[in-house]
Amino acid sequence: MKTLNEQLNALVAENKSKIPEDIVKVMIAADLDLAGTNIVENIVGVGEKFPEITLPDATGKQVNIQELLEKGPVVVSFYRGGWCPYCNLELRELQKFIAEFEKLNATLVAISPETPDNSLDTKQRNELTFPVLSDKGNVLSKQLKLTFNLKSEIIDIYNNFGLDIEKFNGDTNFELPIPATYVVGTDGLVKFAQANTNYTQRTEPQDIINILK
Repeated sequence: MKTLNEQLNALVAENKSKIPEDIVKVMIAADLDLAGTNIVENIVGVGEKFPEITLPDATGKQVNIQELLEKGPVVVSFYRGGWCPYCNLELRELQKFIAEFEKLNATLVAISPETPDNSLDTKQRNELTFPVLSDKGNVLSKQLKLTFNLKSEIIDIYNNFGLDIEKFNGDTNFELPIPATYVVGTDGLVKFAQANTNYTQRTEPQDIINILK
């Protein structure tokens, strides 16, 4: 069985064959610029306190992260949005491991800046059984120092692809979180943190399981 990142690499190759070379170059340059900001090195990391916050799920129900921690560790997966094919692939792969998370008394939640309505679409389309939360305005993402601004040329490319980030997120900020995975202990401290400015690379579910064990 292929790992998540093997599947993601195959998707990258497939998409590159469909996208004009000049657009691919612009997108790669934007990724390199983002990596150059050292955003990954500055995120809230292991040993630090995970922010206390309540966020709405896809149905509008308020979910308090600290209350989830009373049951066991919490795995938090930050994704860009349901419009991102790499994010959808990651979410579907995480769903395959849900029984293993539960055996370890861990709760998995996925978070993006999308509105609850769009989060609901993501949840239903990918047949997800775990909570999908809406971090409108990237409030939590900013506290964890995961947030960045999309470059104007990338916004133009996304618009040409028919991806209206303003509509998905319900604001005009054009801000996204870099994809990141956190494992938070019952003491509220970060036990594992991994982020990547390359949105085509994600944390392997099996690595998360190993951390929980």
